[in-house]
Amino acid sequence: MSPIDLRTTAAELPGSWRSTILGEVGGASLKVLRMDAMPVEEESHPTPEALLVLDGRLELDVAGRPVSVGPGELYVVPAGTPHAVRPGSRGTLVIVEHAEG
Repeated sequence: MSPIDLRTTAAELPGSWRSTILGEVGGASLKVLRMDAMPVEEESHPTPEALLVLDGRLELDVAGRPVSVGPGELYVVPAGTPHAVRPGSRGTLVIVEHAEG
């Protein structure tokens, strides 16, 4: 496998908030996406989800509490915790989550 330029991959996606799977490691999917300023509705997952901001900023509402994740920072959303993206997020985001299927 060749190295993957995460920022270029995210920039080439057809739309924001639409991830692409880069690969799977130990039962986890590695995804990248491009964020824009639009909010994303609340969701929760049965397993933890790791959110790594490469550049920009991710603005979250986690269980009713605001959380801001900056460039180079990682935030792990605990399993079953409701979370939503607040307006104003932008940049490149890597997501590590349990592989579906």
